Amino acid sequence: MTQIAIIDYGLGNLRSVIRGLEKAGAHAIITCSAEEIAAADGLVLPGVGAFHEGMEQLGPLQSTVVDATRSVPLLGICLGMQMLMETSEEHGSHKGLGLIPGSVKRFPKRAGFKVPHMGWNSLRLEKPDNPLLAGLGPEEYVYFVHSYYADTAPEYTLTTTDYIRPFASAVFYGNTYGVQFHPEKSGATGLLMLKNFIGMV
Repeated sequence: MTQIAIIDYGLGNLRSVIRGLEKAGAHAIITCSAEEIAAADGLVLPGVGAFHEGMEQLGPLQSTVVDATRSVPLLGICLGMQMLMETSEEHGSHKGLGLIPGSVKRFPKRAGFKVPHMGWNSLRLEKPDNPLLAGLGPEEYVYFVHSYYADTAPEYTLTTTDYIRPFASAVFYGNTYGVQFHPEKSGATGLLMLKNFIGMV
């Protein structure tokens, strides 16, 4: 049976992520074991909190995750997506996993807009033929909670969202995918994207 490993490094809403994956039809486990991560058919890197804390907590599992993505798909969620990037400016300059080119930046201040960006917002599909986006309409709504965004090139951008400025709300490179929003909290749209990810595994 195909197994998806949800990487447990001490940060993240693991229970809601595993419930979302199971609802989407996956056989999933929560694990911090390098052996189980290396043996999984697909990986999910969730996360809530600060970038540098996430990278520190991931610690020695960083190389395990990077190595695994050479052969299996990975989905980063929220902070997990940001950790896929090369660098972040949150609380200083910090290195990420470097799986997707780009950097993580704080939303600029703008009158009338609050940071964090919190609540429902729409996705503009930049690469509608990508398998992660299969079956989605031109303007789907998903749930966000974040103060920082991924700044990356159009070639790595699956969807964009407007808040203070247009930003990449879903990204990819090779086997690695990331979504800034929470698919497990995004109703039917999020469930469909989780099903699409499971279909790639």
